[in-house]
Amino acid sequence: MIPEEKPKQTVLEKIAYAHGYENWKSVKEFRFTFNVDRDSSHFERTWIWKPKSNDITAISENDTLVYNRKSMDSIATKRNGGFINDRYWVLAPFNLIWDSKNFTYEHTQEEKSPISGDAMQKLTVVYSSEGGYTPGDAYDFYFGDDFILREWVFREANQAEPSMITTWENYIDVGGLILAQDHKKAKEGFNLNFTNLAVVK
Repeated sequence: MIPEEKPKQTVLEKIAYAHGYENWKSVKEFRFTFNVDRDSSHFERTWIWKPKSNDITAISENDTLVYNRKSMDSIATKRNGGFINDRYWVLAPFNLIWDSKNFTYEHTQEEKSPISGDAMQKLTVVYSSEGGYTPGDAYDFYFGDDFILREWVFREANQAEPSMITTWENYIDVGGLILAQDHKKAKEGFNLNFTNLAVVK
């Protein structure tokens, strides 16, 4: 009996699985602190997410808010916008699968990356103009043959000019998830980074 051929992975799946997506299904709790360091200023907020129930604990300098994403009041809805943003920065490779019905994409085999200038593969994702917190936004992901993200460009409302360009670097393995801890700009003095990354299975 001839074994069935497995369907070839799309570039979206290749990126997600290179970052440990197959291990996400066993995650009961995901914790992280989102930090932005600009010169001498520091901002942070901490999240505890139970993906199976969608319970969120949001911890900021001023307060702690516990809510469920299936039933949010106006306060939780506003705070959830921060969660969606921060989670995207740390789990964007997985969002390529989670959000795949809500964007169009184009894959280029070789492009010059914007920070290092190295030749890399490029994936451009343009979100639908309907729904979500940031409708119509676009992202250009740059990666090598290992499909690990190295740089990206965020373009608000799919404008031609970049809104932000950063690296993806300082990767660690957290419960089988391969996550970048640091996102830096070409000029020094900015580091969007993650601390207290933890997985409970």
